[in-house]
Amino acid sequence: MSCPICGENTRVDYRPFCSRRCADIDLAKWFTGAYATPSTDPEDIENALEEFQKSPEIKH
Repeated sequence: MSCPICGENTRVDYRPFCSRRCADIDLAKWFTGAYATPSTDPEDIENALEEFQKSPEIKH
């Protein structure tokens, strides 16, 4: 089995990864939303737009 991050052989201690580094890279992808699946639900889109408009950091 190969590591889904770098392609090296996996190690039992870190399976399905080859190292702690690759496991941490994968975890960071989850935290940053890199693995998110976009929604096409109109209600989700409307809620996201409302949250965006409430955001103080962004000038509209």
